[in-house]
Amino acid sequence: MKKGFLYKATMLLTAAFLFGNVQTTEACTRVVYKGTNNSNVITARSMDWKDEIDANLWIFPRGMERNGSVGANSITWSSKYGSVITSAWDIATTDGINEKGLVANILWLVETEYAHFNPAGNKKGITISAWAQYVLDNFATVDETVKALEKEEFVVVSDYIPGTQKFATLHLSISDSSGDNAIFEYINGKLVIHHSPSYNVMTNSPIFNEQLAISEYWGAVAGTEFLPGTNRAPDRFRRAGYYIKAIPQDTDARTAIASVFSVIRNCSVPYGISSETEPNISSTRWRSVSDQKNLMYFFETVKTPNTFWVDLKKIDFSNKGKVKRLSVSKNETYSGETSALFKDSKPFTFLGI
Repeated sequence: MKKGFLYKATMLLTAAFLFGNVQTTEACTRVVYKGTNNSNVITARSMDWKDEIDANLWIFPRGMERNGSVGANSITWSSKYGSVITSAWDIATTDGINEKGLVANILWLVETEYAHFNPAGNKKGITISAWAQYVLDNFATVDETVKALEKEEFVVVSDYIPGTQKFATLHLSISDSSGDNAIFEYINGKLVIHHSPSYNVMTNSPIFNEQLAISEYWGAVAGTEFLPGTNRAPDRFRRAGYYIKAIPQDTDARTAIASVFSVIRNCSVPYGISSETEPNISSTRWRSVSDQKNLMYFFETVKTPNTFWVDLKKIDFSNKGKVKRLSVSKNETYSGETSALFKDSKPFTFLGI
């Protein structure tokens, strides 16, 4: 008993030494579940933020004409695939799934440093607020996305969050219905891509290379005996990584969805908690779970009592389909499948420069 206690204490102190000084910021967690033989592929994420972050759900059809919203030198495109997304303040796409089962999640990463954008230069630009939407609009798989983005045909352009002195520094995770994963980060002005089906967990800081080191370190500690329990990003990373493997790899979608919701709730931050000294500890505002085999998008906010979902198979994503919006920013309560409750709407404008 004494030996076991000393072992755990030593591991805890070592972890605190190794990761206690990590630079941190606003918090989120993202995790991908795979059932037996990839019978189910499910991506879940939490959105953690210090202040209220107005979110609404949107339906975007194919054939939407888009631009990068950074001036005359913006990239332009027409959406190839329809999608269901969650917006932030109706100025940015933060999360979503397209009709092919590709999921994109935007999370904060304070270490981000984007490449320089020259409005009069040769390379086109895209606002950070449309980065995830560009991926959902144009690609069906992770591999296809990686091959396109690694060419770096455009520059991701960021700016300050409206009304704040906080510069938006984000990284992007994607997953597809085969269970493949990729992480995109801009470090020292260079695009870094991590591509592997095994990269199924991501939080905020540190950069993903160091998150992998955290995973390797904690891999030697039996999760049934000890798991780090704080709300800090490295601790959430370890808990998410352990629990997503510990839950049953079930072929039944209902059971799998329930299990994944249990994991992302376990990695959430209780409402009302925040820390001035560690701003990565911020309250969870909402959670999404994407069933990429059955094309279902589940959603819940912390201020409403019900989880609801959208069946993408019931949506008209054709070029004749309409842009639609489901408001959740005023604590509206929904239950069950909600695709028929979306209202026709003008598309929001991505915040640019």
